[in-house]
Amino acid sequence: MKFYLVDRILELQVPKPSGLGGPAEPGRIVGVKNLSLAEEYLADHFPAYPVLPGVLMLESLVQAAAWLVRASTDFEKSLILLREARNVRYGSFVRPGSQLVMEVEASEIGCEESRFKAVGRCEGQTAVQAQMVLEHLNVGDEDPGRSDLDATLRDFWRERFRLIGGPQAMAAGRQAARPRGLSSPRASAGSPRGEAAGLPASRRGRGPSQGGS
Repeated sequence: MKFYLVDRILELQVPKPSGLGGPAEPGRIVGVKNLSLAEEYLADHFPAYPVLPGVLMLESLVQAAAWLVRASTDFEKSLILLREARNVRYGSFVRPGSQLVMEVEASEIGCEESRFKAVGRCEGQTAVQAQMVLEHLNVGDEDPGRSDLDATLRDFWRERFRLIGGPQAMAAGRQAARPRGLSSPRASAGSPRGEAAGLPASRRGRGPSQGGS
C-alpha cells in the first residue's frame, strides 16, 4: 500500500545562496496531512483509540522534505529516499479530524543527498521531530536500460506537485524572497503614476483645466 502523506503544501522556499541580494537562506517547506477516520490502517491502530502511527508521522516529514528536494533541483532525480533518521522524538497524538502540520528546513541540499531538521505539530503541540538524511537517485543510474522509467516518474511527481499546491506555494515563496526596494511595476513610465511624474510641477496633482485655460 502506498501512502501519500502530504495533502497540501502551504509554504515552499527553495534554498538561496549568498550574494543574491542578501545572505544565504536555507530551503523550507510547510505541508499538512489531514487525518480521517476513513483511513483503513486506523482500524488496527488502535481499535478503541485510533491515532496516526508514529512511523507514518516520520514518513510525513520525509515526504515533505522530498518535495523540497524536487522543487529545489527541478525534479532532477526520480527517487528521493530516506537514508537516515536521527534524534526522532514523539510527543502528542494525531487523532482523526486533526491535522499534522509538517515544517521542514534544509541544512543542505546536494546532488546526491540532503539533510534536514523537521518537526510535525498537531493543534500547536509537537507530535514528532527528527533530523533526516535523504538520498537522491535515478533508476537509470543502476540500470541504464530502465532510464525511461525515470521520465515517467518525473512526470508523475510533477503532476502530484501541482495537485497539492506546490507551484502556488513556490511562486509565493519566490515573491516573499525578493529583495526589498525593487521598483513596483505600477510606477513604470507607461502607468498613470509614471505619466503624472513627467508633468510640469505646476500641473501635478491638479484636476482638468477649467474654461480652456
